[in-house]
Amino acid sequence: MNKKMLEQTLVLIKPDALKNSLTGYILSQLSEFHTGLRFAATKIVHVSKMLAEEHYAEHKGKVFFPSLLEYIMGNLHYPEQPEKHRVIAIVYQGPDAVKKMRDIVGPTNPHIAREQKPGCIRALGTVVPIKDAAGNVVGERMDNLIHASANDSDAEREIKLWFKPNDIPPFMHAYPTEASKEYYYMKDHKLSMKEEPGSLCFIVPGETVWKSDLETLRLLQQGSSAPCTLETVVAKYFINEKQMG
Repeated sequence: MNKKMLEQTLVLIKPDALKNSLTGYILSQLSEFHTGLRFAATKIVHVSKMLAEEHYAEHKGKVFFPSLLEYIMGNLHYPEQPEKHRVIAIVYQGPDAVKKMRDIVGPTNPHIAREQKPGCIRALGTVVPIKDAAGNVVGERMDNLIHASANDSDAEREIKLWFKPNDIPPFMHAYPTEASKEYYYMKDHKLSMKEEPGSLCFIVPGETVWKSDLETLRLLQQGSSAPCTLETVVAKYFINEKQMG
């Protein structure tokens, strides 16, 4: 398959879309008929705090960051129903995947989406004011129903964050993979190469993993600087694991 056909992007159908029963509408808008893109993978995800923090890492430290985490984790729309805390994660594949999805979902801000591109998916969203303890408005959060990767590099980072290689059919892999020769564990957010009380194994020998993840783990093992955090690598392996909450 040529490189153009292997272009991929990540789409997340967020908790506010699920609560408002917009899943079917969104999927119809993103269908192969409308986009020319195919499903490469999909899963229902209970979003852990680790996964949420890594997905929105670029916004860490901003006033709306905590609210953003609560939003994607489902805590805001289903505060008393943890069984409904979920996101639908999808990898779409095909020519110009990123651009096509961004065009269909529309501008990030729902108010701007309604003005500039009425009828797009995010035009159905809303903007929520964020208040401090005194009730003063200090920022805003975009409840915009859907996430779509902004560019090719973001798409690669996000797909590797949310999906393991074996979540995607092998002939639809857009990024290099490699079989692990080692066990890898995490304990107290630190990498370990051996099992210890309280450690969690996330990769076993023979498992197919993203090559870039193994390269990161090797650097971290050596105590060298790495292109991403340990949490970025391991978050996908703990998706829907009960101990990760």
